[in-house]
Amino acid sequence: MKALTIKKTLAVFGALVLGASMFAQQAPPPGAPAAGRGPGGGRGRGGPPVGVLEETGFTKIFDGTMKGWDCDPDFWKAENDIMVGETTATHQPPQNIFCVWKGGQPADFELKMDYRLTGARTGNSGIQYRSAEMPEVAKWVLKGYQADIDAAQQYTGQVYEERGRGFLALRGQIVNIPNGGKTGSIGSTGDGDQLKGYVKLYDWNEIHIIARGNIITQLINGHVTSVVIDDDVANRKMSGLLGVQLHKTTGDMKMEVRNVRLKTF
Repeated sequence: MKALTIKKTLAVFGALVLGASMFAQQAPPPGAPAAGRGPGGGRGRGGPPVGVLEETGFTKIFDGTMKGWDCDPDFWKAENDIMVGETTATHQPPQNIFCVWKGGQPADFELKMDYRLTGARTGNSGIQYRSAEMPEVAKWVLKGYQADIDAAQQYTGQVYEERGRGFLALRGQIVNIPNGGKTGSIGSTGDGDQLKGYVKLYDWNEIHIIARGNIITQLINGHVTSVVIDDDVANRKMSGLLGVQLHKTTGDMKMEVRNVRLKTF
């Protein structure tokens, strides 16, 4: 898919946010004229509020077993319809590893799942997408885009590129990565600390990733946390593997995911 111009990109982003969020509007008082047309026959500004988009077209890609997923069995297992990755202070992988979905390499897609990260404050994980394996480093190692998650809530919600360009968009940022130019913020999805407040500590959260062309939008619990417009032709990835990360840390950590579903375009 061709990269979009900034003007078209912002229009597409506006549509994505509108589809992902619900904006409350007050109903007209009793006896008020029906909204929709003004006294002169022109269109008014009222009307029914936009409701939550009905979820359609998604396929579950985790069936409660590890079928279709390639993971280190020393750290990953399935129990009670939940995918579980777990480490302890004395039992750590040699480097960051991933449980990799082997069912395809989506290009344009939406991915939704529930996650819960518990354990020490050093806990660190993420959802990998449009990624590639690195067998030259080790098995179960990926490079590519990541919806970052951590127990201290310093990084949760940002767009990170594992083994690549690093931090791409912090929580609350809309970022453009020019082709051959300097990366910069062009807008905001909200205050980073306020967005952090929507993330539930040591409890289940829904993460939602939308990748359309060179535009990446990440949401947690229905709130847009970061957006990247990636015009960096040499370094961006337009399709690739999905995975769940177990970050090498210094403490106990459990990363759990459930209800994993994917829609491709």
